[in-house]
Parts: sequence; C-alpha cells; structure tokens
Amino acid sequence: MQQDIRKSIDEGAMGRFQWLAVAICVMLIMLDGFDVLVMAFTASSISAEWHLTGAQLGLLFSAGLVGMAAGSLLLAPQADRYGRQAIILVCLALITVGMLLSALAQSSLQLGLLRALTGVGIGGMLASVGVITAEYSSQKWRSTCVAFQATGYPIGATLGGMVAAVLLTHYGWRSVFVFGGLTTLAMVPVVLWMLPESVDFLLAKQPQGALGKVNTLLRKMQRPVLQSLPARPVLVAGAAPVGGFSSLFSPAILRSTLLIWSAFFLLMFSFYFALSWTPKLLVAAGLSAQQGITGGVLLNLGGIVGGTLFGVLASRLDLGRLTAACLATTAVAMAVFGYVTGALDLAFMAAFGIGMFIFGGMAGLYSFAPIIYPAAVRTTGMGWAIGIGRLGAILAPLTAGVLLDSGWAPPQLYYVFAIPLLLAVVAVLAIRAKAPAPDRASGTLSAAH
Repeated sequence: MQQDIRKSIDEGAMGRFQWLAVAICVMLIMLDGFDVLVMAFTASSISAEWHLTGAQLGLLFSAGLVGMAAGSLLLAPQADRYGRQAIILVCLALITVGMLLSALAQSSLQLGLLRALTGVGIGGMLASVGVITAEYSSQKWRSTCVAFQATGYPIGATLGGMVAAVLLTHYGWRSVFVFGGLTTLAMVPVVLWMLPESVDFLLAKQPQGALGKVNTLLRKMQRPVLQSLPARPVLVAGAAPVGGFSSLFSPAILRSTLLIWSAFFLLMFSFYFALSWTPKLLVAAGLSAQQGITGGVLLNLGGIVGGTLFGVLASRLDLGRLTAACLATTAVAMAVFGYVTGALDLAFMAAFGIGMFIFGGMAGLYSFAPIIYPAAVRTTGMGWAIGIGRLGAILAPLTAGVLLDSGWAPPQLYYVFAIPLLLAVVAVLAIRAKAPAPDRASGTLSAAH
C-alpha cells in the first residue's frame, strides 16, 4: 500500500499542491542564504566597531556554522521521530530569537553565542526542507525541484545583500539582524498553515490521527484515499533497525553514506570560504567596501543562474556527471579568481562563475542525498550529510582567518580552497558508480528503496 502511494507520486503528474510545497521549501532555504550573508556583509562594520582581528572575525563566521552542524546532527534527526513540519517550526523559532537578540549583542562573545543559536535553527531545518521537496516531487521532476530549492540560497543571499547594503548605510549593522529576525518570524504562519507534513513519515511512523492526515494530503494531490493504514514493517532477527543513526551504517548504504559525507565536507569547506570571505578579501585586495559587497552579490547572482540551469539540465542529463562537472569547473573558476583579483572586471566575472558552478554542485549533492536513504531514516541521513558538511564549513573561515594573520595574500587562499573541490569530484563519481542507474527518460536517479 505504501509502495503504491509512493509509486503514484513518483510516476504521476505534479499538481498545484505539490508545487506549492516545493515553493515554500525554496522560501525557507532563502533564510539560510540570508543568514550566512548577514555576517559576510556586516563583517567590516562589526570588525571596525569592536576592533577584531582576522582570527576573531573567523570565529564569528564559524560560530553560526558550529550551530548549523549541531542542528543538522542532533536536531534534524528528530524529524524522523516527531515529523518534518514540527521540527521546521521549532527551528524557525530558534532562528527568530537568535537573529533579534543578535541585534542587541554588546561583544563578539555574545554575538558568537547568538550566531550559534541561530545556526542550530538553520541546520535543524535544512534536512526536513530537502526531504519534503524530494518526497512531494515526481521522479521526473525530483532533481529539478531539489535544484530549484538549492537556488533559494543564492536568491536569499542576493536579496538579503541588497537590503543589507541599504540598512548598513542608513541604520547600521544591527538593523540587518532585526530584518532577518522579522523575516523569519513571518514564515511561521506560512509553514503552520500551508506546508504539508511528509506522507512517507505519516505512513512509516503512523502518529495519532495519521490516517486522516494522509487522506487529507492525498485529496489535495487528487489521489485515491486510504481505508486503513498499511501494516508497520516487522523486523526479522539480526536485521538492522528501521530508522536511527545506526541505520546509516547498514551494509546496503554504508559506502554511500561515507561518500556523501566526504562530498558534502569537501564542497562546504570551499563553499563557505567563498561565500563568507569574498567581500572582505576583495576589500583587502584594494577594492572599495561597496565593490566588495558587489563581488559577494555577483557570486550569489551566479548561484541563481547556476542553480536554475542545473535544475533544467538535471531532468535531461546524468546527475552524477553533471554534479562532477560543476565541481571541477568551480575549482578552475576559484583559481582564476585568485589570479585576477586585482582586475575589477575580471574579478567580478570570475566571482559570478564561482557562484554559478558551486551552487550547481551543491544542488547536485542535495539531489543525491534523499534517494540514498529509505523513508524511515531519510531526514536522519540528510541531516548527518549536511552536518558533516558543516564541519568543513566551520573549518573554512577559521583556516582562512589564520592564514591571513600569518601573512598569506588573499589571492593565494583561492588556490588552496580550489583543491577540496577536485577531491569532491572523485567522491561524487564514486557515489554515482554505486548508486542506482539513472532513469533515461527523466535523467534522474531511481530511488533505491
């Protein structure tokens, strides 16, 4: 019965209700994009007010990422127990409180702790958002929808950057955090009343009232309702538990788990360096503060183009090869950026290219994760993959800050951070070699479970 429902969603046309669910998920990912850029665009003002060193500023960048890692590793898996929508609402509350209190911070320590709290909310939310997007998408459009969801990140960063530039000029850096908190608060009623719970979760966990909730969702998707819930799976002696962290290491998915972790870690190590430090490093290379912000905005504009283009191509081309190509091209673009940093026009073009291909690569990884894991452990698997990636993201700003304080020139850092992207290419191709064969009609990977 559960397989019949999943088959109906996978093979059927996507209706208005499903597209609305995907659209709300894109809006939620936009919050993540703004959250990272809120530090990138306010870094110079905060550093000037509190006289921070490069290492101290790196700690502020990393504080939010530490929280994101904790949220992905500890809070996100709770969605497999309590539901995707419930955890998203908890996370939105944490983000709102963290953002608004950040505007009142009186020291780098206070701001760092509040950045960590905000990060817990962001990290805990992302896995559930990715899973809902994947589960409400048909097989034909799944990789495309996940790619469009990932595009929400640079959209949020770009719009946030534009707003931040105005707020910084007229009201100071604290106003940027107030804007972020109020925007997040506005998403609470949207999620509460319009974002559907996962059908796969309701069928797998069968919480109180599950049958009625499932049938409500099926009616909205214009599909036949159920007379009763399917029987829960019965474990045989010696079988791996259904759900939980240990399931990620069952023989069937152990190799894929380790590879997806490696790919996320390596990509996010370079990804967050580029997003967090590019505006400030452009200023350090001799450009004005406004030109530095422009470089950061162009990087995210490139991400919008790249994520959208990836979404279009993902329905036609092999997902693994497309992702690997994006990662390899990003490495080249980062090296070029380091070489031409002093030439304004060329640097802006290279920044656009970095954003275009690195967001395409990220969209590819987000497309892989939901198809590797079964429903009972899907958010746990997604959360841990993102969480391991966040560990790389935490190390990136710290590494950059230490290297700068040691006398490294900003362009040299881009050569260093291009190397992990090449290693990520190897991991992605290895995942592709192990994963199910792509559906030639749609260009997406068929689910393994």
